[in-house]
Amino acid sequence: MKVTIKDLARLAGVSITTVSRALNGYKDVRPETRRKILELAKELHYRPSGIARSLVTKESKTLGLIISGFTGSRKGHHFMFDIIYGVIDQATECGYDVILAATSPHQQKAVPYMELCQRRQLDGVIFFGARRNDVYLHEIINASVPCVLIDVPIVSDRCSFVTVDNRKAARLAVDHLLLQGHRRIAMINGHQEAYVSEEREAGFREALKQADLDEPLIVYGDFEEESGREGAKKLLETNPDLTAIFCASDWMAMGAVNGLRDLGKRVPEEVSVIGFDDIELCRYVTPALTTIHQPRYELGSKAAKELVALLRGEKGKGIVLEPELIIRNSTN
Repeated sequence: MKVTIKDLARLAGVSITTVSRALNGYKDVRPETRRKILELAKELHYRPSGIARSLVTKESKTLGLIISGFTGSRKGHHFMFDIIYGVIDQATECGYDVILAATSPHQQKAVPYMELCQRRQLDGVIFFGARRNDVYLHEIINASVPCVLIDVPIVSDRCSFVTVDNRKAARLAVDHLLLQGHRRIAMINGHQEAYVSEEREAGFREALKQADLDEPLIVYGDFEEESGREGAKKLLETNPDLTAIFCASDWMAMGAVNGLRDLGKRVPEEVSVIGFDDIELCRYVTPALTTIHQPRYELGSKAAKELVALLRGEKGKGIVLEPELIIRNSTN
């Protein structure tokens, strides 16, 4: 005969709600009570019913991973997939399912954030790819549904974030180029709607200022290959003495290499190029790309862990992960 949560509550001498909270790891259950309930559950081979559990706890045990700007282009998917895997693995370990939802600023005007959460019966949300003009970004801060933002540093009662130290990452890139003897260094940044673009540019400027170099040379792209190609051409045509380019994504860096080749420039003999992300392809292009490594899987897993902590009543603390310089053959 199947053991129910009601049976566990009766045998433990506590309420059904207490059993549910003990099984789900809430800290407001006394340690001795939790231990007794867990031992009973193990002894009786108790397996919770998802429907019954949601009725008791008012939770669906479902998290939403909302991705803004998800497009038909496959170039950024490998980066995204690592984050998705991190979210799913950690959520599963904590007893949650994950629903993936793609959105855009236009779609967000049609379906408000709270309506989306209610439709999908989401306990909490992880939001990735947010732009400054995303409607959800402003709704999230005051919403009752807890949220963790990836790469947007906001903390409130129901909101937290996980990101990489983008300023430090940019400084690592520029310092590497400075150590190689470069003094005419430019940047191809991502679009200005991205918070990471602001941070990476700030780090770039800080590193050049510390080295007493001239006003930074910066053009803007969209993190995609073609914008890197055009950005490199624009920089070289107006600054022929340029010897190094730092790009805010690996795809823009690969585009920059191709743009330099279009102009007859050799990489790294005449112009060094450094990227950002450390996608798998960096190792296999020619020359292999020097870049900044982002711990993508960890971004996802830490985001899920932080969200579960919010759901358990803990305060968001914000998590900043360390970047790493990966030196290959595109710089010297």
